[in-house]
Amino acid sequence: MGRRERLDNEWAFAMIRELYYGDNLEVMRERIPDEHVDLIYLDPPFNSDRDYNLLFKTPTGEPTNAQIVAFQDSWSWGEQAERELDDITKQPNTQVTSMITAMLGFLGRNDMTAYLVMMASRLLELRRVLKPTGSLYLHCDPTASHYLKILLDAVFGKENFRNEIIWKRKAGRGETNNKAIRFGVSHDVIFLYVASESASLARQYRPNNPDYITAKFTHIDDDGRCYRLDNITSPSYRPNLVYEYKGYQPPANGWAVSRERMKQMELEGRLFLPPDKSRRIQRKRFLDELEGETVDDLWDDIAPINSQAKERLGYPTQKPLALLERIISASCKDDGIVLDPFCGCGTAVHAAESLGRQWIGIDITHLAISLIEKRLQDAFPDLQCAVHGTPKDLESARDLARRNKYQFQWWACSLVNAQPFGGQKKGADGGIDGLIYFQDDSRGTPKKIIVSVKGGDNINVSMIRDLKGVLEREKAAIGLFVCLTNPTGPMKTEAAVAGFYESPDKRRFPKIQIFTIADLFFGAKPSYPDFTMGQATFKKAPVTQKRRDDKTLLDKIP
Repeated sequence: MGRRERLDNEWAFAMIRELYYGDNLEVMRERIPDEHVDLIYLDPPFNSDRDYNLLFKTPTGEPTNAQIVAFQDSWSWGEQAERELDDITKQPNTQVTSMITAMLGFLGRNDMTAYLVMMASRLLELRRVLKPTGSLYLHCDPTASHYLKILLDAVFGKENFRNEIIWKRKAGRGETNNKAIRFGVSHDVIFLYVASESASLARQYRPNNPDYITAKFTHIDDDGRCYRLDNITSPSYRPNLVYEYKGYQPPANGWAVSRERMKQMELEGRLFLPPDKSRRIQRKRFLDELEGETVDDLWDDIAPINSQAKERLGYPTQKPLALLERIISASCKDDGIVLDPFCGCGTAVHAAESLGRQWIGIDITHLAISLIEKRLQDAFPDLQCAVHGTPKDLESARDLARRNKYQFQWWACSLVNAQPFGGQKKGADGGIDGLIYFQDDSRGTPKKIIVSVKGGDNINVSMIRDLKGVLEREKAAIGLFVCLTNPTGPMKTEAAVAGFYESPDKRRFPKIQIFTIADLFFGAKPSYPDFTMGQATFKKAPVTQKRRDDKTLLDKIP
């Protein structure tokens, strides 16, 4: 049995709720079968040549130095771009090969073409995993939207383009750019493509303008129902609809309904028959049956996430749940699978879960995966989902530490529910890899716990002394030392002589606490009092009421 057949069989009976840490290109190639996804939403980096920081705050709302580069939205031509370009020239879609070759000829090998090659490789895989009935929404901004649309035409076929949706994400005058003279930019672009003519779209509605309701719905029937009058004329000539009805002459094009339907509407009280039969019959449209205004390709009714929004998590480029709920409701059937290959803080998978859809999320940073896990646990306390690519044993933890010490630090901080601290510059953390805030009295200010993570094989007592110095410098209550290797005897002694933190209720907690990754795997937890239950450290996503009954995860890819 081939890999594709194995994946098909394994996914056949699973309720899919999957998070993957890793490069989405590799994850899709290795883990997702052909034609298995109903809806793809991607909000990839826009090649805006800037770093996007995840800024954590103290419990009082003040910014801290715990500002992490969530992703670097800049690209450069190098070995990776050359390798992916070579793969593109060898795949069967010659339209994409021709388009990328033309772009290279026009733009040259630079940051923009490196970005486009990256996107081309992934769009080809996304096309492969999309069902014939599926749809893709690509969220971007004017930085590269014109190139991306040409690329999408090549991957999906220009005949499968459906909409260029404009989402107004800024109020007022929008953004300005001091480096150039231009109008403020206040919108993003969302391209909608389908896999084939078999794709469907469920009509979406939004509330009508109150002024429209007041101006149009001016009549009340005998049952107290508010209604407006509307014509019942056929828009084009239909001979079979040209008939007299109770002495009322038909319009030139005929009525909009058959004689039988006209009778039924009268019985239902849906017709207005004027006393003067020289006037035209009209249809009654009742306010209580009004579905709303049909959503078109200008989305100016979904506000961006402001600084006070309950759903705001502090992640850069976070999109509102309402935006993703509209997309999923429009283009994914009830039991369908939603894929977000650049899932960031997980808004797409959150929306999919709240609507009862299955989902797959992929991101290349442990920071994002940890944030999504916590978000989903907060929003859906009973949810079970599978997380792939994160260490599950000591060997995989060591492998991550060898490959990328910052990803290891971020992952290790997630094991103790700490905010990651510092960036990827040497010395930037000041001896701090993570922060935990706790509150053990109702009047005092939150206390601070310093987390120090060591992924190397050689650890010694001087590291515990250094942590004690950081506690004194930062006026922190407790220090956590997290390591891969078992601590030495002198390290344990040095931690013990540091003494205790005493809470207002007279309980005592070790001032320095040492945990190995193995300890944390087996369920060990830091010891400290906190009546906020962790909410002083992270902003908690509100519990989300699902719109459909929950389902149990039956199976998952090993």
